Amino acid sequence: MITTNRRDFLKKSTITTAGALVSAPFFGTGRAKGNANDKINIAVVGIRSRGIAHIRGYTDIPNVRVAALCDVDERLFPKAIAEVEQKGGEKPKIYVDFQKLLEDKDIDAVSIASPDHWHALHTIWACQAGKDVYIEKPISYTIEEGRKMVEAARKYNRVVQTGTQSRSSSIVHEAIGLLREGVIGDIYMGRVIVFGFRENIGHVKDSPVPEGVNWDLFLGPAPYRPFNENRFHYKWHWFWDTSTTEFGNNGTHGVDVIRWAMGKRVHPEKIQCMGGLYVRDSDQEIPNVQLGVFQYNDGKTIQVDVRSVYNNDEAGQKGGEFIYGSEGWMHITHTSYKTYLGKDNEPGPYRTAENMSTPTDKKVIQEFKGTDGPHMANFIDCVRTRRWQDLNADILEGHLSTTIMLLGNIAYRTGRTLTFNGGAEKFVDDDDANSYLRRRYRPPYTLPDNI
Repeated sequence: MITTNRRDFLKKSTITTAGALVSAPFFGTGRAKGNANDKINIAVVGIRSRGIAHIRGYTDIPNVRVAALCDVDERLFPKAIAEVEQKGGEKPKIYVDFQKLLEDKDIDAVSIASPDHWHALHTIWACQAGKDVYIEKPISYTIEEGRKMVEAARKYNRVVQTGTQSRSSSIVHEAIGLLREGVIGDIYMGRVIVFGFRENIGHVKDSPVPEGVNWDLFLGPAPYRPFNENRFHYKWHWFWDTSTTEFGNNGTHGVDVIRWAMGKRVHPEKIQCMGGLYVRDSDQEIPNVQLGVFQYNDGKTIQVDVRSVYNNDEAGQKGGEFIYGSEGWMHITHTSYKTYLGKDNEPGPYRTAENMSTPTDKKVIQEFKGTDGPHMANFIDCVRTRRWQDLNADILEGHLSTTIMLLGNIAYRTGRTLTFNGGAEKFVDDDDANSYLRRRYRPPYTLPDNI
């Protein structure tokens, strides 16, 4: 028998099928709240794959100029410059050394797509130099770094947006609104799956540093290693010196949505994580299978399941967030959500690309397939108004979500259940686990003790 609440939600799902937009704000339209005629000069840092997406996103926003590019691989500049110029922009300045970029008084903000191990130093230095920051997830390599990034943003009154783009998706906002209204009852658990096949990187010998590659600057705070192609472009993700594992790389997106849905703005207390490096005979160090469980003080849990080898689907999906409640469950992606109610999994409210019927809806889908437009537009809006409180993904939200993934990595590396004191951001009576909260930095690329 369908309850009154469930019947009401089923009625709403019929409306959704017809393509009518359930009331939810669309954040980040690109309409500046301050003086929209003021030109914002932005520098993109890290210009390979994600960096190119940054360039495309900003060049679509009125009165935003990609004024500079920064990368340790000088071979990448011609393509990135062409991207700017093809979108009608002026030829940008180029920098290899990030600190030289920060001396440029014309730059208002930096948009960072550098490797994980550089995120904290780039963000903190930029805040100290008076620049606003858009920083890709995961925001930090360690939990201590994340906290210092929040401190720097607040001390220097900087606008710092985390690259968790679902926070600017009107569809995800709509899904969160339904969850808050109780569409699936009381939420007790969230589950993230990241089932993405990764190719075997094999074994590669060390080699001379290629011309145009500034290897010391790439390694930065990480220990010095001889140049190796397996430790460079994108493949740096597979080594502990530079990576936060696939937990940090893609799991951060999922836990951010689940925290949002659950209303959790504190750290979990109990952490377990197991897995390993399976199937592969290669140079890879990090696990390609990880399963983590994170429990809050009220007993609610988040589970994260990462598999980067051969996989099945789960409920027909290889990614996204599953939210479980007392009356049903919901699956969310960046551009869709579906709900299932009661023991028979009756279809509830949903929105997918297939039931998008209006030009506005189709534009939303296209934006999130091709660029990060709304999220970057929200960032630019806040740069103009100086109101970091209006950010869709403020740096503190990024710290809370990234920390969950870093806690999972520490539990995996120590091999036991951990208890975390969220207020102190330290493990309880566990010196071994606490040793992972801070890394050993390679001078001169060191984290300042005082921000």
